[in-house]
Amino acid sequence: MAGLAASPHKPRHKAKDTSNGSEPTSAVASPAPARSSSSSKPAYPLAALLWPARSSVSQWEILPLILMAVGLFRWAAGLWGFSGHQNPPMFGDYEAQRHWMEVTTQLPISQWYFHDLEWWGLDYPPLTAYHSWILGVIGGLIDKSWFTLHTSRGMEDASLKVFMRATVIVSEYLVYIPATVIFVRRLSKLQGVNTWTSSIALTAILMQPGTILIDHVHFQYNTVMLGLVLATMSSVLADRFMWSCVFFVLALGFKQMALYYAPAIFAYLLGVCLFPRINFPRFLGIALVTVLSFAVLLLPIFLGALYDTYRGIDARPDIHGFKAPLPIFTEYSYLVNYKAWYYPIVQQLAQIIHRVFPFARGLFEDKVANFWCTLNVVIKLRQYPSELLQRASLLLTLASISPACLLIFLKPRKDLLPIALAITAWGFFLFSFQVHEKSVLLPLMPMTVLLAGKQGLSKNNRAWVGFANLLGVWTMFPLLQRVDLRIPYIVLSLLWAYLLALPPISLSVYKQDGHTTWSGFATATLHSAFYLAMAVWHVAEAFISPPHGKPDLWVVVNVGIGTVGFGICYLWCLWTLVVETGIFDMTKNGKRKTKTQ
Repeated sequence: MAGLAASPHKPRHKAKDTSNGSEPTSAVASPAPARSSSSSKPAYPLAALLWPARSSVSQWEILPLILMAVGLFRWAAGLWGFSGHQNPPMFGDYEAQRHWMEVTTQLPISQWYFHDLEWWGLDYPPLTAYHSWILGVIGGLIDKSWFTLHTSRGMEDASLKVFMRATVIVSEYLVYIPATVIFVRRLSKLQGVNTWTSSIALTAILMQPGTILIDHVHFQYNTVMLGLVLATMSSVLADRFMWSCVFFVLALGFKQMALYYAPAIFAYLLGVCLFPRINFPRFLGIALVTVLSFAVLLLPIFLGALYDTYRGIDARPDIHGFKAPLPIFTEYSYLVNYKAWYYPIVQQLAQIIHRVFPFARGLFEDKVANFWCTLNVVIKLRQYPSELLQRASLLLTLASISPACLLIFLKPRKDLLPIALAITAWGFFLFSFQVHEKSVLLPLMPMTVLLAGKQGLSKNNRAWVGFANLLGVWTMFPLLQRVDLRIPYIVLSLLWAYLLALPPISLSVYKQDGHTTWSGFATATLHSAFYLAMAVWHVAEAFISPPHGKPDLWVVVNVGIGTVGFGICYLWCLWTLVVETGIFDMTKNGKRKTKTQ
């Protein structure tokens, strides 16, 4: 921030003005301050914790300490319960992940996406299935009873819990954490941020409460997908566009929610192929690598289906005497030759698409802080045809993501990719079809990694990134409290707020040094109103029973407040992108001050 002193450390790398549209000509800026204006003490607790390392010039002096510390919090968080703990008959996400390990290790590959769909049928893309297979094989070597088909359902053995918790941490340390470290290092090097400041940003990113609560407490593997997206952005920072395509296809192959980022990724890669000059070989290479990556991803499923057919194994053993119609384009199933050699491939592809994109479930299933659930409070949407709601969802989603895609296409600067991804992810979360509470992690991730930028740890950035994260975790509270996870929710949220000096622990991010701006005052007022509403809601939810006939009153209020807050976060991200691109910033001679690269 303008009013704070810059760090005395020299940048490790001076960014150059390149011709490939990758970075701004003025990329070297003073690192975002982690010290008070007096330069005598750290400006917030996280900086104080890393204060002894401020003279370090190598990340390897402090990185092991950071990784051990964040790992300790992850393992400690896993001591709590999990989704579905002691909650029959279906249990929860923990059982779903365990069951997929069971299905992939105990059944032929052709039956993975068909087996007993009423009991946590596999509904993620193939890379999740391969991941589950690897973990299931390892777990089976330890104790076969963990993954015995049918008889192990709902198992909550203490040793199994340790194994499952360990798989999340190991998966994260193999994918998400290395990707985050490399991304932060490359971004800080690009923008002239010193080692100490980038270490603070790295710690803040890895201590993000939402990812710890959902993956290590509630139980998921979202960070694998998020890590692959970070690897995509990191490859873009290094101008390795082909590798960025590979990593993003892998992200899509792990969880279809990575589609939230796809429009911005596509727009950026198309932009670097056209600006400042047309680069057809790059375009052809990107297209070819993307197609080949998808082919390699699906190849084991297709080859396995062909081999099972050769062995006489039916993908649908539950249906006898006839061939079931394809789950998508059912009315055209008669056009497919069931005896053709390629039929098993068509069948598998149709089933994967059907399971991964559940349009038949309706616009939404549970109460989530997005536009449709909020609108449903006023207008009961279920009275409208599903096709109409799908079209409305598509149109509003396209409208919300188009500005960011257009800007990142016209101004393909690699340092702007995270904010563009945040915008498209917010657009999908607010307006798309079948959104879940946990999906808020997708817009939060690219917003949070902004902390590693040239002004990432400034008061304004910390205020907005902190607001988005704390609001996001707050909207997930109804999900977490169902399985008695109030304590880890409170501890991890307040810990992150304390480390970055955020409300409700501190209001220092809204105190300007020696001057007050209208924007700063407006931000402080706006955020304070939401923080106050969140606090009042917690008190009301804890001590006041909802009126008779409205048992979900507090959840509905949570949804409404969260939707408005997320909409404001979307607008802030969009405004930040507009300002950073300089698209409306003209000099007197009519030329833009900021050049595309």
